[in-house]
Amino acid sequence: MAYQTLQQEYLQIPVVTRAYTTACVLTTAAVQLEIITPFQLYFNPDLILRNYQVWRLITNFLFFGPVGFNFLFNMIFLYRYCRMLEEGSFRGRTADFVFMFLFGGLLMTIFGTFVSLVFLGQAFTIMLVYVWSRRNPNVRMNFFGLLNFQAPFLPWVLMGFSLLLGNSIIVDLLGIAVGHVYFFLEDVFPNQPGGGRWLKTPSIIKMLFDTPEEDANYNPLPEERPGGFAWGEGQRLGDLAEE
Repeated sequence: MAYQTLQQEYLQIPVVTRAYTTACVLTTAAVQLEIITPFQLYFNPDLILRNYQVWRLITNFLFFGPVGFNFLFNMIFLYRYCRMLEEGSFRGRTADFVFMFLFGGLLMTIFGTFVSLVFLGQAFTIMLVYVWSRRNPNVRMNFFGLLNFQAPFLPWVLMGFSLLLGNSIIVDLLGIAVGHVYFFLEDVFPNQPGGGRWLKTPSIIKMLFDTPEEDANYNPLPEERPGGFAWGEGQRLGDLAEE
C-alpha cells in the first residue's frame, strides 16, 4: 500500500520535473555507489569535440556534488521551482518548457566554455528560480525566517547565501544572466513597441511533447510554498491584505 501511494505521488509530478530530478538523483546515487565517477560527467569541450564524449553536454547538468547539505539544498529548490513553473506558467505547454530547458542549457554551455565551469546544474537551478521569480513579482518571500523580500530578489538572496557558504558566485551569476535573457526575450521584448517573439518552439518539439488541451475549468494549484519547507516561503500580497 505504501509503495502504491508513493508510486502515485511520483507519477503525479509533471513529466519534465519528474524526468530531470530523477536523472539528477540517479546520477548522484551512481557516483555515491562508485558505479561512475565525476570525471566521466564533467563538462570538457576538448573531450566532447575530440573524443566525441557528447554525453558530457547533458551529464554536467545532472551532478550537484556528493550527498550533503549543498546537494539537498539544490535538489529542493530545483524540484520546487521546476514544478511550479511547469504547473504554472507552462501548464499545458510542455513543449515550450522543454524548449526553455534546451535554450538555457545551450547558453550556459556556451558561457561555461569561457569561464571554465565543469558542472552547470546549480546555474540551471538559479535560472529556473529567476524565471519563476520574475513571473511572480507580487509574492512575498521569507528565507530561513531571517529575511522578508519580494520574489524578484530571491535569486540574489540565494547568491548571497552561496557566497556565505564560501562558494563561487560565478555559477549563480551565470544562472541569473541566462534566466534574464530568456525572460527578456519571452516576456518583455514581445510586448515592446516594435518588438517581436524571437523564441519560437520548433514544431518537432511541439509534436513530441504537447498534449491535447485540458479541461478549461481546471483550477491549478496555488503556488504558495516557493522555497520548500521553511526555505523561501511565500505569500501573495493579495492574501496578506485579506488577512
